Amino acid sequence: MAAEPSAHALIAEHRPTLDQALEAIRTRAYWSPHPEHPKAYGEHGSLDAAAGKAAFDALLGTRLDLGQPGTDDWTGAEVSPYGIELGVTYPHADPDVLLPAMRAGQGRWREAGAEVRAVVCLEILKRISDRTHEFAHAVMHTSGQAFMMAFQAGGPHAQDRGLEAVAYAYAEQVRTPGSAEWSKPQGKRDPLELTKTFTPVPRGIALLIGCNTFPTWNGFPGLFASLATGNAVLVKPHPRAVLPLALTVRIAREALADAGFDPNLVALAAERPGEGIARTLAVRPEIRIVDYTGSTAFGDWLEANARQAQVYTEKAGVNTVVVESTGDYRGMLANLAFSLSLYSGQMCTTPQNLLIPRDGIRTEDGPRTFDEVVADLARAVDGLLGDDARANGLLGALVNPDVKARLEAAAGLGEVALASREITNPEFPGATVRSPLIVTVDGAKPDDEAAFMSECFGPVSFAVAVDSAADAVELLRRTVREKGAMTVGAYTTDPEVERAVEEVCLQEAAQLSLNLTGGVYVNQTAAFSDFHGSGGNPAANAALTDAAFVANRFRVIEVRRPA
Repeated sequence: MAAEPSAHALIAEHRPTLDQALEAIRTRAYWSPHPEHPKAYGEHGSLDAAAGKAAFDALLGTRLDLGQPGTDDWTGAEVSPYGIELGVTYPHADPDVLLPAMRAGQGRWREAGAEVRAVVCLEILKRISDRTHEFAHAVMHTSGQAFMMAFQAGGPHAQDRGLEAVAYAYAEQVRTPGSAEWSKPQGKRDPLELTKTFTPVPRGIALLIGCNTFPTWNGFPGLFASLATGNAVLVKPHPRAVLPLALTVRIAREALADAGFDPNLVALAAERPGEGIARTLAVRPEIRIVDYTGSTAFGDWLEANARQAQVYTEKAGVNTVVVESTGDYRGMLANLAFSLSLYSGQMCTTPQNLLIPRDGIRTEDGPRTFDEVVADLARAVDGLLGDDARANGLLGALVNPDVKARLEAAAGLGEVALASREITNPEFPGATVRSPLIVTVDGAKPDDEAAFMSECFGPVSFAVAVDSAADAVELLRRTVREKGAMTVGAYTTDPEVERAVEEVCLQEAAQLSLNLTGGVYVNQTAAFSDFHGSGGNPAANAALTDAAFVANRFRVIEVRRPA
């Protein structure tokens, strides 16, 4: 099918970016088309800081009408972790009306081909990028991230992850040629000759179940992977974080319509308080793909019950750092302090368990005992967060009351090495801001193990005393195998220990960072280069982003004809 004139224009505009993304995922080198600095915005149609804030403020207390079919009510009850009632209401959909409307547009979307779908997705991302400042406030006031983190992680980094998914989707779809002439010799007889066509076809409607902490960063990969492979996408946001994904849906619908496609290829499913529609939507026969980020319990339920769908989950794990020795003690402490503090530990990649030999570690300045290492780390965290303004900029706010309750309970799980302190945010007095808690436990005691071998989501870390480096490696193995891990870190100057940790991570399929002491942290990953999760341990059954994340969202259908 010939591309629409508007699609031709989109190819001319966005094909160079797609080619650069394809090259980036091939080389794994650093690359990003989305600026990280707020001052980079304000030209060529993008909103600057003032305009983005004004656009966000204009949304408060309004009805976000998306013009999608099947709207039977309006709902919305978001309260910012910073204490502001957003007051935005969203369409509540009747799935019996909305889902058939979403399926209706898939035929033309399929026929458009992989390249047109890719550049339309890039146009959606460009329009989102132009409104990065507006999205930053939306992410901040639904997730509790501090503004700068919301700007970067919720803006350019999320957009990079979406573009990365489009690149992988395009590469997998064009791996098979669109047509082939087939001729099989038959000796003295005429050869057997066929003309064959190969068409990537979508599975059906994809359901994206959004999360509270990173609605765009975790949401964009699945959304764009499904859309780029021809599937319609129904976006079901977390009820506390609807606005960023509702804005995404609105922009996607506008871009699809402008390119000549059915806007109902992307739609929103907001829910009433306590309704829990993810459970009913996920098992409907129309839903053929599910993307989910959240608790292990519901992720396991989806994998067991959404049998008609291909299910991609990112769940909970127990992230672990082995601390055996270091050649840069101060750099190690600073790096760990930042990793534990960023966004109040509310990242699925934040370290939880620090495995330290009870006899201490070796450093460039001589040995340090277990107690000294823990005390020095506590001082490093205190030093990092000693200024309240800096602390607010790093910690953000606790995303919900459950995190606060978990933090308070964790103080009773061992000996407190660093107490969590309450920090006031003068701009947002209603914010709940807490510094990290570090608890010392004994890895040899079953009662202590029950505490540190479960995910304690939030600003809580355990300094776990182990008998030796070998015991640390074995505990790491068991943790990843039984509980899963999104990240593993290790500090060692011993080649044998390094090899042992690496072997565990290769065997148990965990992403490993070694001896980070500078401006790269174990809980941060870069699109186009780093894999987020592995899909090979209990923390997640998918990786963001690899070929496996996109390839099963479509099938290749062959038609054979006599030549």
